[in-house]
Amino acid sequence: MDITPQKLTDQELVEQTLAGNTICYETLFDRYRHPLYAAIVSRCGDEQDAGDIIQETYVKAYFNLPRYNADYTFGQWVYTIARNLFIDYARRKRSAGSTVSIDSNTTGEMINPACDMPNPEERIISRQRSSLLDNLLEELPAHYRTMIQLRFIKEYSYEEIAEQLGMPIGTVKTQIHRARERLCRLITARQLL
Repeated sequence: MDITPQKLTDQELVEQTLAGNTICYETLFDRYRHPLYAAIVSRCGDEQDAGDIIQETYVKAYFNLPRYNADYTFGQWVYTIARNLFIDYARRKRSAGSTVSIDSNTTGEMINPACDMPNPEERIISRQRSSLLDNLLEELPAHYRTMIQLRFIKEYSYEEIAEQLGMPIGTVKTQIHRARERLCRLITARQLL
């Protein structure tokens, strides 16, 4: 059997990733990165914010891959994660006085992805992933750890983080981007799943 990651199906890539092959996850996510990015940027209109949402999607999908339900395509599943992150983005924008449609793109096409609730086993796995994430966060420099905690655990907006830390918003965005990249490198280097 040819084990070139590019030739494997999505389900095979998921299975290989769950077995510890992070190259397969990179291949799998790369298949959907550009369509996801295009969908998100068309809705939010900001390329940097869309890039941030896609990067968050990458990390969240990685940690939740054991919860992936093969009844849905991987594309549907990862799109649901990206859409939920976009909804959070839209809520933050709305609270800041801007409006962003969460139910349709610029062409008016309705979005209706599949969603499922975790069972008890999945909740246990999720807790284990949370513990793993806590351990990884401890390996980050303190300022990156703070950025990750404020943005993704406490779900503060960029503006709230900037205000709390007394930093310009551009610096906050840059630091969060760097912290996420560092966290992704740690995940890949440890071959964790």
